[in-house]
Amino acid sequence: MINKVEICGVNTSKLPVLKNEEMRELFKSMQSGNKTSRERIIQGNLRLVLSVIQRFSNRGECVDDLFQVGCIGLIKAIDNFDLSQNVRFSTYAVPMIIGEIRRYLRDNNAVRVSRSLRDIAYKALQVREKLVLDKSAEPTVMDIARELDLPREEVVFALDAIQEPVSLFEPIYNDGGDPILVMDQISDDKNTDQLWLEEICIKEAMKKLNDREKNIVALRFFAGKTQMEVADEIGISQAQVSRLEKAALKQLRKYV
Repeated sequence: MINKVEICGVNTSKLPVLKNEEMRELFKSMQSGNKTSRERIIQGNLRLVLSVIQRFSNRGECVDDLFQVGCIGLIKAIDNFDLSQNVRFSTYAVPMIIGEIRRYLRDNNAVRVSRSLRDIAYKALQVREKLVLDKSAEPTVMDIARELDLPREEVVFALDAIQEPVSLFEPIYNDGGDPILVMDQISDDKNTDQLWLEEICIKEAMKKLNDREKNIVALRFFAGKTQMEVADEIGISQAQVSRLEKAALKQLRKYV
């Protein structure tokens, strides 16, 4: 759907593209009260919105909805852009468009977050945007907490609570070959080389046991059954199961 020509009634193939010098002139005109210049800036940056919403194309959201929300972020960026700062408009606008879309996705998220936490998180995001505008630098969590007069931990907890879930199969980098997924960047303490070698050793050691010992070890330590349950299943006493189990484990330790 991202590649379709018309989104929200806008023919994307006919969207204008503004040069940086032209943009600065239009901003000066807009800030002098010219509403036509504002409309031209909006129209000239709709392609920027389209490029941003492609990042969210794998979430199953309606592209038209994301486009409209992205346009709200674009308009906020246009109305708050400071020409005196030596920064390109696109550099300033993209984070604001992304932020607006993320807020929309959080509000429509199936994971429910308490109203009080959500309020703290949104206030923290508003303070962050204000501090970015005032200082032209990314504020720390401590800066935001100080502005809100809240403990740092409470702000961190609130911001974490509204983070949208990310698929383990979401690509985070692609250089033209196989993409690197989120799951590729997560460590797995249960799948180390050491454990892999131990598993091979145990399998080899199990071959040294007789059939009854293999069965008891499998039922006890792989199926998770009690000695009484194993005794009932194979038709011997619990004391015999205990004795055979100890002998089997002794054998295993010898070979592992």
